[in-house]
Amino acid sequence: MKSGGKPVALAAATVTAFSLLTATPAAAATIPGVDEIRSSWNVRQIANMPKQAPFTGHNTDLAFTGDKVIVGNYDGFTIYDVRNPRSPQVLSQVLCPGPGNDVSVSGNLLFLGTDSSRTDSSCTSSTLPRSEKTAWEGIKVFDISDPRSPRYVTAVETDCGSHTLTLVPDNRSKDVYLYISSLGVSPLFPDCAPPHDSISIVKVPGHNPAAAAVVAKPLLFPDGGFPGSNTKIGTQGCHDITVFPAMDLAAGACMGDGVLDISDREKPRVITGARDENFAFWHSATFNSDGTKVVFTDELGGGPSPMCNPQTGPDRGADAIYDIVGRGDNRRLEFRSYFKIPRPNADTENCVAHNGSLIPVAGRDIMVQAWYQGGVSVWDFTNSAKPKEIGYWERGPLSATELMTGGSWSAYYYNGHIYSSDMRKGLDVLEINDPRVLSAKFVRTDELNAQTQR
Repeated sequence: MKSGGKPVALAAATVTAFSLLTATPAAAATIPGVDEIRSSWNVRQIANMPKQAPFTGHNTDLAFTGDKVIVGNYDGFTIYDVRNPRSPQVLSQVLCPGPGNDVSVSGNLLFLGTDSSRTDSSCTSSTLPRSEKTAWEGIKVFDISDPRSPRYVTAVETDCGSHTLTLVPDNRSKDVYLYISSLGVSPLFPDCAPPHDSISIVKVPGHNPAAAAVVAKPLLFPDGGFPGSNTKIGTQGCHDITVFPAMDLAAGACMGDGVLDISDREKPRVITGARDENFAFWHSATFNSDGTKVVFTDELGGGPSPMCNPQTGPDRGADAIYDIVGRGDNRRLEFRSYFKIPRPNADTENCVAHNGSLIPVAGRDIMVQAWYQGGVSVWDFTNSAKPKEIGYWERGPLSATELMTGGSWSAYYYNGHIYSSDMRKGLDVLEINDPRVLSAKFVRTDELNAQTQR
């Protein structure tokens, strides 16, 4: 663990230069140069915090607690103090390899997902082949009551590892659940052999986090779910799950299956699903603020491919907006439209729909979203059938001559600012000034996990 580090300060003149690169039709029709910053009139960058040694892996997801931002990385995680969003400060950096190190936070507890076969559950483990029966994958629990010195509490092994994890508060106690989604199904992998149409549920007792354990492995798709096709992956559990605890709902990006009832936290059940001929890989989901819509994302190509180009088109590698209609077990998903960023990207830029969150705006459905090297997009889906982008921020390609993986993995709105976890460039802090999102400036929360919607 190490503390220290200085952000890259953005001088007023530099910020002004950024804001002058506005989204005029001419500017939006061209591709920025290598590392060139471009944005709409209403979004600007106010800080950047590069990754620090010994981290060499990609930055991943984000979680927020109080005035702190936690950034996952293939090599561990970093906790930043963002009391001054223009000058983030590193409080601690924990070296704990285990790609992708998905993160969630609850009070003083930090949860880290390991989706890499390891020799053991420690932070000094090394890799093993997934075909090795003794290999370990799962989740780790840290106490961050002292954010300058996080303390390892325990680990829980889960079948097939933890590609993503979703924090689900218990509706009757201070306990929390983690819904663990995993990938990489193969008959060669003893802990991840097909069929794998299930998730692992870890219960973390509020009074004794060290007693965390797997309490259920529900089979979500007893009929096998989507069987797959020549071009689309069949159902193999879920890639990610977003929960709306107040409504006892979850939206599962499960290769073609959708909304779950989670009134019994240990027995989630699918109540409706969706099929989409344009979706190749159901990646993640976001509810609107009253739980009447779901935005699903299609991570066409798995992330490292250039999918924001004319050849791919506007309906693939995009978002799909569904309205939830009906009541109870008769609820169903009705497709309304697709959304994809309207700017062209170079063939050297990996670009596809990825992680985002709502901006808490009264009376409207607006979200911010990461598109890898496509940058950060702010878009309005109040009218489900006619979504539109209202702001953006992006860097030019990492290279003008070769395809290199990078860009924004996750972009979330938290307490007045947008935070973007760039795989290579570190933590970016953005400011949005637009009358359409003004009311969000007055919304404050003490915790945010984007996949646990309040």
